[in-house]
Amino acid sequence: MSIYINESSGIDGLSTVGSADKPFQTASYALFAQSEGNSEPKLLVFKKEDNEYQEISASALKKAHKGAEGLKKKALKQKELDAKKQKQQAENAARQMAALDIKIEEDKSLPTAHRVKINKAPEFVGQRVKVYGWIHRLRNNKKLVFIVLRDGSGFLQAVLTGDLALAKQTQELTLESSVALYGKVNKVPEGKTAPGGIELAVDYYEIVSLAPAGDDSFTNKISEGADPSLLLEQRHLALRGETLSSIMKVRAGLMKAVRRVYDEEGLTEVTPPCMVQTQVEGGSTLFKLDYYGEEAFLTQSSQLYLETCLPALGDVYCVQESFRAEKSHTRRHLSEYTHIEAELCFLNFDEFLNHIERVLVKTIDYVLQDPVAGPLVKQLNPNFKAPTLPFKRLEYNDAIEWLKAHGIENEEGEEFKFGDDIAEAAERRMVDTMGVPILLTKFPVEIKSFYMPRCKDDPRVTESVDVLMPTVGEITGGSMRISSVDELLAGFKREKIDPKPYYWFIDQRIYGSVPHGGYGLGTERILAWLCDRYTVRDCSLYPRFTGRCKP
Repeated sequence: MSIYINESSGIDGLSTVGSADKPFQTASYALFAQSEGNSEPKLLVFKKEDNEYQEISASALKKAHKGAEGLKKKALKQKELDAKKQKQQAENAARQMAALDIKIEEDKSLPTAHRVKINKAPEFVGQRVKVYGWIHRLRNNKKLVFIVLRDGSGFLQAVLTGDLALAKQTQELTLESSVALYGKVNKVPEGKTAPGGIELAVDYYEIVSLAPAGDDSFTNKISEGADPSLLLEQRHLALRGETLSSIMKVRAGLMKAVRRVYDEEGLTEVTPPCMVQTQVEGGSTLFKLDYYGEEAFLTQSSQLYLETCLPALGDVYCVQESFRAEKSHTRRHLSEYTHIEAELCFLNFDEFLNHIERVLVKTIDYVLQDPVAGPLVKQLNPNFKAPTLPFKRLEYNDAIEWLKAHGIENEEGEEFKFGDDIAEAAERRMVDTMGVPILLTKFPVEIKSFYMPRCKDDPRVTESVDVLMPTVGEITGGSMRISSVDELLAGFKREKIDPKPYYWFIDQRIYGSVPHGGYGLGTERILAWLCDRYTVRDCSLYPRFTGRCKP
């Protein structure tokens, strides 16, 4: 029997017969296709140069036999895989049929389940509880289903076994579905780990709301390592991730700690307005709005209003949103941020600086002591070192000399000189090189706001301060405030600001003026430092910056 092979026009396939008009493409496949015959066929190979079929050479035949054996093994392996697949499909079909018959019902003979939050579950070891939450992770091992449940207070590992694991309803569970799990709280076996050192042996559960599967599944909406712009677009879902939710918990701990410190320092909390008709930090960064036909702005700072509270309430503070229309895309700028501001009276510049140091050190200490925020800071930023007193104090003039000595240039690419604003990059290099918190003081009059008083020993500079932290740069800015009417009016004139809308602010210098000072803490910048975040955008619930005002 003769079999024809033509490499250029032949086809290796089950329908090929190996005739001259329907040849095989390779000799290996020809032998493989004829392997069930009683005798080996004669192989004729088409020779293009002679334009005719000729009997295959001995060496080519040997090679063809080797190739045919490989094809046989491959076919046998595929047959085994197909059989295994068919068996699995049959088992799955049987399992699905069985699952349809499984009804998930609560065993009423079991003890009544106590409803608990996940963070309290370790207190109920050995008892039956009911826990509400969202499915954070889901793993199905045929007869065992593992769920990591999240309720905002913590994470809980839960195990479903037996019919509960096999039920059709369980097989269709999806990530981010909300459920109520019932079961006994057990300590995890020795050598195993789980959040809180416990797990829930589930005996019954209820679906509150089933999240979609397929194209609309949670993992298709958002995934780890996705483009930052996509994550911002899906911020409402990204917040469910462990990192962002942890930062928000540290943020809550920071707010609680700073209020505790201010209470200990004797400050009273007030709530100034966000809609104003005056400026604090320069008109170029004001968000304008139509306020019943009048021009108004979103506040840049609550400072001026806090100053008016001093004669009535003494030292005061606020936790309020501030708005800056800066078209800046740096990692430490936001158009809306949470501003912690304080104003204090009857103190000098040194006492003012001591207060700021004390507030920062005590606040961070309380955050680290917090049972929720403290462990999260260690988890997010294992190398974090809490600041200690006293901070390094560095005058602006000395900072300029340091920058010159270290070859660091200003934004124009020139050597720093007195009067230059020390921009973020240079500021960061300086504080990162020194490696300690810095109170950078006494900035020139020309680069600071109209309300900052001149230093008595050097009228070129003001009683002002920026607090710089390694890895993040400036987190606090403040100053003493001008207490003289004439000096304040001169500041207005210098900055070309009409003093008329500020009559109420000027009155503070007329009706019992006193030495006073204030500062603002950038909440998101402190969090970026605490939680080791590259950008302050990670530290805001829904960050607002140039081009971003949604969702």
